[in-house]
Amino acid sequence: MIYPKKNRLIKWFFHHYILRLVGRNFHEVNFDKPAIDPSRSVLLLANHFSWWDGFLMYYLNHHLFGKRFHVMVIEETAKKVGFLKYMGAFSVKKGSREILQSLNFAAELLREPGNLVLIFPQGKLYSNFTGEVYFEKGLSRILKNAGDNYQTVLSATFVENFEHKKPVANVYLKAIAGGERITDLQAAYQAHYMNAHQQQTQISI
Repeated sequence: MIYPKKNRLIKWFFHHYILRLVGRNFHEVNFDKPAIDPSRSVLLLANHFSWWDGFLMYYLNHHLFGKRFHVMVIEETAKKVGFLKYMGAFSVKKGSREILQSLNFAAELLREPGNLVLIFPQGKLYSNFTGEVYFEKGLSRILKNAGDNYQTVLSATFVENFEHKKPVANVYLKAIAGGERITDLQAAYQAHYMNAHQQQTQISI
């Protein structure tokens, strides 16, 4: 397993690089502002549809949550994009015993109120406008071991250009209490995703 590493200089450089990268490549990034308890950590569950997903959620955390950012990524990506570990990324290797280390580490992070843990529960890339969002099994272990000091934020992002040369990212957010059963959480996410999808398709310029 690849753990996050601390290096203030590298983190400072890539922090500004990511914020600038998002700012220069998107016409705008819009997001809701749900009520968040600052004394609790954040489990951020997001749809996974593009290379941009992690960067958009990092941008969101900077402008909204202000937590220490962490994200679970597959081990191949963590090895290929080395700087991610300095931005809070930790790896997960599917189909190996190491996966338990990754899931337990995510749960440990959520016990600290200053942390945010981003997870893409789909586990791989799907179309931005898919109708169903299926959760992989590992999330249930995180929920079981994370304690009761976290809150869950559901995120559904849709990207379209409309009349702009650069795309517009709309991030629909909903905060719910932590400690849900995985079946209830998946149902809540699916309902949120479909509501966000409907809002997105009703936009007209």
